[in-house]
Formats: sequence, structure tokens, C-alpha cells
Amino acid sequence: MSKKKEMSIVTAVANVEANVAKALGRPSNPDSARQKKIADREAKRATGELKRGRPAVVSSKRQATLAARAEKVAAGGTVSKGRPVNVNSKRQQALAAKTSGVEVKRGRPSRNSQSTAHLMRKLRELQTRN
Repeated sequence: MSKKKEMSIVTAVANVEANVAKALGRPSNPDSARQKKIADREAKRATGELKRGRPAVVSSKRQATLAARAEKVAAGGTVSKGRPVNVNSKRQQALAAKTSGVEVKRGRPSRNSQSTAHLMRKLRELQTRN
């Protein structure tokens, strides 16, 4: 090997060793306010004291409702969801009468089934003939 090539290899190795030890990017000042804040945040994260999100107001109405709901569940009760049904309403009574003792067919009727519209049409035809 030539002397020139040898020197370039040696300098390349020295450059690589120097780059490994050096941190990438812009140097940071460990005494700056931002670096102190980052270090403080990391320390809190390590101990589990870091709080995230909006803090809950303990005396709010929502927190009281949640606490009451949690107590009810802990006591073995059930929590209902949604708007309560008024059993005495006209609609609920009609639905109850409709489904009492009758099998409710669900889904689209088949082509061969006798639908009520078909029966009504036949009834009208018979009435017009007479």
C-alpha cells in the first residue's frame, strides 16, 4: 500500500472514533430552564407522580354523580343507561298490546307470504265486485 492511502485510512479511523464519542445535534446547556424542566418531568415520570390531562374538580356535580354511581355498583346494584321509558305512555301501551301473545315477525316478508297490504287489496276488490 502507498503511504498516502495508509494515512487516509488512519485519519478515517480516527474520524470515526471521534464521531462515536461526540453526541449528535446541537449541544444543550444542562443549566438552562428548559433542560431543568425536562429533567424534572423525567424524574416525576420515573416515580409515577407525573399528572397528565385536565385535573378533575372534586367538588363538581359530575364527580358527585360518578361517586354515587360507583357506590351503587359496589353495593351490588345496577346502573341504567339512557333515557328512562315511560310505561304509561300511549306508544308503550300500543307496543305492549301489539306484542302480547303474538309472535312478532322480523325482517322483510318473503314473496310467498300473505302480507296485510295484499289482503287489504283483495278485500277492496271483493267489495267493489259486490
